This record gives sequence, structure tokens and C-alpha cells, in this order.
Amino acid sequence: MGLERWKAIGWGLLAAGLLAVAIFVGSRNLRHIDAALVGYTFACLFAAFGLGYRYSMWLQRPPTRMYWRRGWQSFLRTGHLFQSLKGFVTRFVGVFLLNLFIWRRSRPRGLAHMLLMWGCILAAAITFPLVFGWVYFETVPGDLSMYRVFVFGFPTVAFRHESLIGLLVFHGLVWSSFLVIAGVFLALRRRLRDHAAAAQQSLQEDILPLFMLFAVSATGLMLTVSYTWLKGYGYEFLSITHAVTVIFTLLWLPFGKFFHIFQRPAQLAIKFYKDAGGEGEQAACARCGVPYAAKIHIDDLIVVERELGYRYDWPGHPAGHYQHVCPTCRRKMLALAQGRLWAAATENGGSDGR
Repeated sequence: MGLERWKAIGWGLLAAGLLAVAIFVGSRNLRHIDAALVGYTFACLFAAFGLGYRYSMWLQRPPTRMYWRRGWQSFLRTGHLFQSLKGFVTRFVGVFLLNLFIWRRSRPRGLAHMLLMWGCILAAAITFPLVFGWVYFETVPGDLSMYRVFVFGFPTVAFRHESLIGLLVFHGLVWSSFLVIAGVFLALRRRLRDHAAAAQQSLQEDILPLFMLFAVSATGLMLTVSYTWLKGYGYEFLSITHAVTVIFTLLWLPFGKFFHIFQRPAQLAIKFYKDAGGEGEQAACARCGVPYAAKIHIDDLIVVERELGYRYDWPGHPAGHYQHVCPTCRRKMLALAQGRLWAAATENGGSDGR
């Protein structure tokens, strides 16, 4: 294995190790870990390793590494920190919380993505603290109708089981399942009726993620139906089926389409990078002299191309490098070169004819 893979393994082990320490400490030396959820815990540890490994491999790619470094440099520019923080909040709300860029494409697509995202966020916010033993509930001594919430072993608020708070808290996964299932149906409807989407979709990247989300949500709802209205009928089988779907989803998390959940925040680095480039020196075309891009972007592009093994240097040419010419002049130079070749071919053909 190469050095980059060993680095990625190290980051993966670090991510899994930090999560293991957080679980051990947050559950008070594993005292509040539910034995029935141990399978989920180990799946989460494996997912943490996989995410650390793949994220490290992703960041070691020359383009990604350049964006990552320049993004942080742009965010932490001297005299621009307040502006960067303001831009971060605005973009985080618009891009991540509201998904405005998806709503602009189409309303059904935006609604589907919103339902899936918030359903998964709600489910994760409930499931992971319970699985890790960070949050648990106990009845209040002397009043069996009251439950007290413990966070990291510390007692917090108490509420009645039949209160509105109790209904919302103890059925939180039910509400998240409804959101996810509705989002899955909307996404499937688009993929079945939109010919452009159908032509580009694949089983692994488009259909399987939706199937997995639906399986997790549907089996979770069936568990609720079993212990609420069916007196526990089929509960053992349903619990095993639900566990299999959840664990499979966690194991697949670092390697499939769901990995974009962790890649997407890096998009903010590109935004700050563009801001810094727009405010800095602009690169002028070596042929026409018109500014066409930020100089820092052009210089970084040349560096990344060389790291990838692509060299477009022009020794002896006034431009010095292909990237120092604007796109408009590139098209003109291509047309001129083709014209010269055509003229030469015509002249040679005429000479042969004489």
C-alpha cells in the first residue's frame, strides 16, 4: 500500500477511536449502554472508520486538497473574519438547512430532498445518542407516570408519559419515518417519470439508497404497529429485520451515495475561495489583455494540473502556458490553427495537381 492509504487508515482509526472514547465516557463507562443495541454501536464504529478513511483519501486528491487549503485560507483572511462568519451562517442556512439551490431546480425535487434530509437528521439525532448511551430515560421515584431524561448521566427535565412532550419524544422516530417515506415516494416518482433522470440513474447510486431508507423507515414503523396495536405479534422477527436494515445502511454509509452528506459541507470552502479570488488580482489574457479569471485560481489550476501529470506549458510562446489565455482566445486560436492547416493542405493539393 502507498503512503496515502496508510494515512487514510490512520485517520480512520483515529475517527473510530475518538467515537469509542466518546461512547465510553458519555455512557459512564458503558453503564448505560443497551445490550440490545450493541450491534448498532459496532456498526457505527465501523462507519466512523470508513468515513475517516474515505474522507482522508478524498482530501489527498490534488484538486480537493487545493480547494480545502485555499478555502481555509480564504475564510481566515486577515480583516475578513467577521465577513467570513456572516457568509458562513448565510450560506449554511441557505445551502444546507433550506436547500435553496435544489428548490430552484424544481419544487418537487426540493420538497423530496427536504423531507429526506430532515427525516434523516431527526432520526439520527434520536437514534445515535440512545445507541451510545448518552441519553436514556428513567421513571421518577414515587410517580410511575413521569419520566426523567438523563444526558451523559446527568438528570435533566421530567415529563409525563401521556403528555404532548411524551408523545413527541417517544414517537420521534415515527415522525421521522413518515418524513423519509414521503421523500422516498417523491424521489421515486421523479425517477420513474422524468426521462432525463431515468436515463442517467443507476441502481447503486440512485435506487439502492432510496430502497435502504424506505426499508429502515418501514420496518421501524412496523415495530411501532406491533407493540402498539398487535400486542407484540411478530416483534422479534421485525426487530431483527429492522436491525439488519439499519446495520447494513451504516456499513454502506462511507462507500455509497450517502457519503456526499459529509462531502457537501466542503462546498462552502469553494464559495469562500471564489470570494477571495474575486476581490484579489485578476489574470489578464496573454493574447488580448482582457481579465478573464482570478489570478490565484489560474495559478492554482496550473499547479494541480502538473500534480496530475498534465502539462500545457508553451516554451518560447509569449503566454508561457495554455491557462494564461482566455477561453475566447483559445477558440479563436483553434480556428486560426485549423484555417492554416486547411490552407496548407489546399496548397499542397494544388501543387500536386500541377
